Amino acid sequence: MFSKVLIANRGEIAVRVIRACHELGIAAVAVYSDADTRAPHVRAADEAFHIGPAPSAESYLRGQTIIDAALKSGAQAIHPGYGFLSEREWFARAVREAGLVFVGPPAEAIAAMGSKTAARQLAVAAGVPVVPGTTEPLRDEREAREVAERFGYPVLLKAAAGGGGKGMRIVRDTKTLASSLEMARREAKAAFGDDAVYVEKYIVGPRHVEIQILGDAHGTMLSLNERECSVQRRHQKMIEEAPSVAVNPELRRRMGETAVRAGRAAGYVNAGTCEFLLDAKGEFYFLEMNTRLQVEHPVTELVAGIDLVQWQLRVAAGERLPFVQNDIVPRGWAMECRITSEDPSNGFLPSTGRVRYLHLPSGPGVRWDGGIEAGNDVTLHYDPMLAKLIVWAPTRELAIARMHRALDELVIAGVETSRDFHMRVMEDDEFRRGEIEIQWLERRLPSLLAVEPPREKPRIAAIAAALLADRDRGSPRSRQEASVAAAPAAATDAWKRAGRIEAQR
Repeated sequence: MFSKVLIANRGEIAVRVIRACHELGIAAVAVYSDADTRAPHVRAADEAFHIGPAPSAESYLRGQTIIDAALKSGAQAIHPGYGFLSEREWFARAVREAGLVFVGPPAEAIAAMGSKTAARQLAVAAGVPVVPGTTEPLRDEREAREVAERFGYPVLLKAAAGGGGKGMRIVRDTKTLASSLEMARREAKAAFGDDAVYVEKYIVGPRHVEIQILGDAHGTMLSLNERECSVQRRHQKMIEEAPSVAVNPELRRRMGETAVRAGRAAGYVNAGTCEFLLDAKGEFYFLEMNTRLQVEHPVTELVAGIDLVQWQLRVAAGERLPFVQNDIVPRGWAMECRITSEDPSNGFLPSTGRVRYLHLPSGPGVRWDGGIEAGNDVTLHYDPMLAKLIVWAPTRELAIARMHRALDELVIAGVETSRDFHMRVMEDDEFRRGEIEIQWLERRLPSLLAVEPPREKPRIAAIAAALLADRDRGSPRSRQEASVAAAPAAATDAWKRAGRIEAQR
């Protein structure tokens, strides 16, 4: 096992990996930008290296700087987390060439699955069902029109090097094809440095179901079963759960075997995810493979009873997996909400500011994977996801009730967050029945946002007032500040409206 690992990331995933390292007796090395000097992952690590200014292009995306920090620290391996450099084939190769271990798949597997068109070609060769579409990037508008007419509208334009919904456009008729192709290419170029776009048939009303795989360097490759990721807004996942209400044991077996076949075809080692579209008839189609740890990995951990991050580290160190496929049986139900610094009532616009107060939920079956603390600044430099709230329960019904309770306990003051929005989803009858697919949230969004937000408990206003009074103790206070501190109940409505402690300041 490694004695020291550098984590090439920030936020909640960096904290998550640091915890896994410490439980395995591994010293953890953090890296940080100017904006993250006081971040929780920096203090959680055993040592930390500054890597540049706040913009990620000048810090967390500087591969050689990160490798130099690892060498200087004496680390034997680099864990990339997700995002940033985690799926960059050149970075995995550079880590290996520097004499370090990349905690993830081989660079060759990342290259094989990194391009969506290359992944489709590999999947087809391995007998994995794919959505009808092209296996090469489109050359021009004329070819795009010919392909679209052959498949029939609607079609989906997708960035070949992309992910996360970037460079993706639904085209419903020939009139919008040219402009959609131009926008998809422009967005793909800006996000990935590659404007290659391909086209596939747009499947109406499918679920987004993914299979977690885990393989070692000794030939073992396992499916850790499925996650339901259909609650999405603009192709961005918001709520995930495991297992899926739409997957029975036989379908689970077939999807798992297909994902393992795709992984083997790519020469895959370590943790990865095969994403599928599942239609109402139970037919599934390969979308892509994520050659990294997924944001939603905790729901699989809780249902499978396997610590994925620890096994990433163990596999990277050369250990064999001690499990066989029959050992992997789903137990209970897990659900995850991505808590973001966005304002759902204002078009999900990003919210910035200082986290003035943070109260975390607890109790049976509640897990908080967070990257923020009171006093931290939330900026526009990075992804708006602040944390993940995850619950486990014996049944889906209880998991929903538990998530609602945990969300109700959660308080983040200082920035707008998605907390209230998630509570509304937990209360939605269609969601509670499991009647979801990838267009469900977009269709349901107006009614969800029209619901009156949950009433904030008076105790939170009292806590906020106490914190405000304590912070200002010993300094002159205005008449308005004094009245707020003296009468917290009167300030409750203002705090509710503004959603942050300093609404009265």
